[in-house]
Amino acid sequence: MSNTDITLTAGDAEVTVRPENGGRVSGLRVGGVELLRQGDRYGCFPMVPWCGRIRDGRFRNGATVHRMPLNAPPNAIHGTARDTAWRTARASEDEAVITYDLGEPWPYPGRVTQVITLGADSLTLAMAVETYESSFPAQIGWHPWFNRTLGGTNAADTAGTAGTADVRIGFTPAWQEERGADHLPTGRRIDPKPGPWDDCFGMPGGVDVTLTWPGRLELKVASREEWVVVYDEPREAVCAEPQTGPPDGLNSHPRLVTPLEPLEATTTWTWRRL
Repeated sequence: MSNTDITLTAGDAEVTVRPENGGRVSGLRVGGVELLRQGDRYGCFPMVPWCGRIRDGRFRNGATVHRMPLNAPPNAIHGTARDTAWRTARASEDEAVITYDLGEPWPYPGRVTQVITLGADSLTLAMAVETYESSFPAQIGWHPWFNRTLGGTNAADTAGTAGTADVRIGFTPAWQEERGADHLPTGRRIDPKPGPWDDCFGMPGGVDVTLTWPGRLELKVASREEWVVVYDEPREAVCAEPQTGPPDGLNSHPRLVTPLEPLEATTTWTWRRL
């Protein structure tokens, strides 16, 4: 199939998927209001085969040490999938399936499949990493950039009140991964600290983060995975990133992909108007 942009619709929700731009969801509009920051680097991109930073770009698989390109010196960041074109396997009115074959600089063959399913009040992103050859450690995650404020033309916007209020981030993590000077976890778990954040948190019952744009919309980011990175330092956007392990997790919390066991993860965003 063609790898041109895909538009999904359900109710008054609309999603744009861009396979050629790293398999990302580039837009999510609810009632005509865009929730994701626009631009080639933004939207919501998949993080695979690792999430966040790898210290010095190095990871070990058994006795073999590999080094990834240092695209965030002195570290490697956010995997390889966001930097390459994906292929469209199939697309319908409300669902798209896209794939990406792992290759250089990643040293192991495998295939990543992402399924994007839109409902009238929800968006589900599911990803799987499979191999039919060598086993290897991997991670799965998503990096959405949500607009800090929502535009629009409702009465609240005209009055300059609720329509332009900053988003509020609500979540109750069990711990925070202590962040070192290099922005990587030190290995210590500490009590959660107040923001602003560029930090990884543990939620053993599953990721559960609520974004609230006062007077406009509430959106919940949920996943069965127990790690989430919250990044709210930028002026224009905030990020809530569910993932299968913390930054540098290929070294500290490796999840092995084998011919018999793929690595799979899902996140669902649900929303309601306020």
